[in-house]
Amino acid sequence: MRYSDDFRDPVAARRWIERIRREVHGPVHVMEVCGGQTHTLIRSGIDRLLQGCVELVHGPGCPVCVTPLEKIDRAIALARRGVVLCSYGDMLRVPGSETDLLAVRAGGADVRVIYSPLDAVEAAAREPDREFVLFAVGFETTAPANGMAILQARRRGLHNFSALVSHVRVPPAIRLVLDDPDNRVQGFLAPGHVCSIVGREEYEVLARDYGVPFVIAGFEPLDLLHGLHEVATRIERGEAGVVNAYARTARDEGNRTAKALLAEVFEVCAMNWRGIGPIPESGLVLRAPFAALDAERRYDLAGMLAQESEVCRAGEVLQGRLEPHQCPAFGNACTPDTPLGAPMVSSEGACAAYYSYRREARSSGVPGP
Repeated sequence: MRYSDDFRDPVAARRWIERIRREVHGPVHVMEVCGGQTHTLIRSGIDRLLQGCVELVHGPGCPVCVTPLEKIDRAIALARRGVVLCSYGDMLRVPGSETDLLAVRAGGADVRVIYSPLDAVEAAAREPDREFVLFAVGFETTAPANGMAILQARRRGLHNFSALVSHVRVPPAIRLVLDDPDNRVQGFLAPGHVCSIVGREEYEVLARDYGVPFVIAGFEPLDLLHGLHEVATRIERGEAGVVNAYARTARDEGNRTAKALLAEVFEVCAMNWRGIGPIPESGLVLRAPFAALDAERRYDLAGMLAQESEVCRAGEVLQGRLEPHQCPAFGNACTPDTPLGAPMVSSEGACAAYYSYRREARSSGVPGP
């Protein structure tokens, strides 16, 4: 038996469902921030089983989905220039202004799928006559590994290695949601993997500033049911604060080694989130000692313009204002084969979850097949 099976027990899940429905009079509105949590909730049907009691609002917690369009276009431009672009596989289908990295690779560009950012460092060391760029994307979860690759490249004196950095931070995006005058979210499932790196401190500040509860949760059905019970009962009692329901992985102080590495390599900056716009202090950029490894500076990419689809409403989906099936393009002009926005092709995208698990009829009360 896999360890994860302990957190997928249907009998235990039914007990949690019954307990939540018994103790929560609702409906209360809870945002799950992480796209991985969204997929589990939709795939397992938890959202439907708790409907009328706990209403889930899908948040902007898919790093692939919020990677700025201009970063995708710059990655495509680099690949077309003959640079070896090293990327995680989930970025290849994300649409840019005109095309995607998969199509560019099919056209002959050297776009390599990596499983660790250190793979890009090793490839650059093996092929010193070629230029390598690591497409460094993600939330605080993947930033330490990408930071380590950048640090190692500098220590090894690899002059043919640089990074196109597009790291974003979760707390400023939550603040944006809570500042929205039309906000209906009363509590949050905080992303367990992010909190395993950064800890709970920034979430304590948000809970204090806005008077809402945050529950750090994992990604399996029982993790999420436990988290939903904790946050929903606190909403009904009017309690704010942060609860760690993912203690097997996330510690209150986070990972001190990872945080020290982040502080050495990156500094906080404003970042443009795809479909949402600029959010202050929501991104990471390389510190001055690492400027020579910044691909945007090395290849003079700053002036490139990007053009988003006029019909894609992914930004509203990412902010919890719209469910995926409520977008007119969903399942018609926008499918996994012909995506208009990143949430339709990302493994953590809400649109992909709704499409895969047939939730387009949810708002009408007619269950999908």
